Amino acid sequence: MEKFLKSGDFYDTILPWMGRTMKLVDAYITNRLLEQDIDLTKVQLIMLKILYSNDGQPQNDLALITNRDKASLARLIDTMERKGLVVRVPSKEDKRIKLVHITKKGMEYYELARPVLADMIENIQQGMSPNDIKFMIEKFRHMQLNIENSLLVA
Repeated sequence: MEKFLKSGDFYDTILPWMGRTMKLVDAYITNRLLEQDIDLTKVQLIMLKILYSNDGQPQNDLALITNRDKASLARLIDTMERKGLVVRVPSKEDKRIKLVHITKKGMEYYELARPVLADMIENIQQGMSPNDIKFMIEKFRHMQLNIENSLLVA
């Protein structure tokens, strides 16, 4: 791998293509939501999707699910609370645990965003066969496992 860095063939590796693709995906999602007058960021949309499917998640669990540190997740939830999309409610079993619930407004926003998201996915995957998509998912999972294993060793 060191040869790529010495020879200048860094662009023949996966890393810059993944990074550029994710930046394009982020911009694409932001622009499409704005075009539809849906005032959500990509991260807020992901949070609404999680809560829409499984409401009342402990805040700590959401940090793990979204792969965010507790402080940035708390800021995200604060912003979403100010927008009226979610509420935090103390757990009945343990008042120290805050459960995050989607509000009616949050559900409405998610329902507005769902067809836009489905259209975006269709556009992004255009020209790819189901086998292509399955192959790419397997490779992304493989790369994630490689990274996770590297983090455990470090």
